[in-house]
Amino acid sequence: MQFINQPEAADDEEWWDRFKELLDDQNDWPTRYTFKFIAPAGRLDDLKSVFGDHTVRVRESSKGNYKSVTAHLRMSSSEEVVAIYEEASSIDGVISL
Repeated sequence: MQFINQPEAADDEEWWDRFKELLDDQNDWPTRYTFKFIAPAGRLDDLKSVFGDHTVRVRESSKGNYKSVTAHLRMSSSEEVVAIYEEASSIDGVISL
């Protein structure tokens, strides 16, 4: 998975720590958090499974090669948000927005 402005590898843990701090600064937990991803069409089911039984909105790209996925979930902490991103990051080709 690729994040806009995320460094490639070595500073991964440091990046996640800064991201959690930012989440904590900007949110009062619990809160409704919006997740947005783009996935290759063949990875849609993998990405949807990250959200379990929660409803997700899926939109198809003009050529149908990619799907955008939006989910609104009630999160209790920055750790829960990061856990979703980390699970999605294990799926090849997924981009976080």
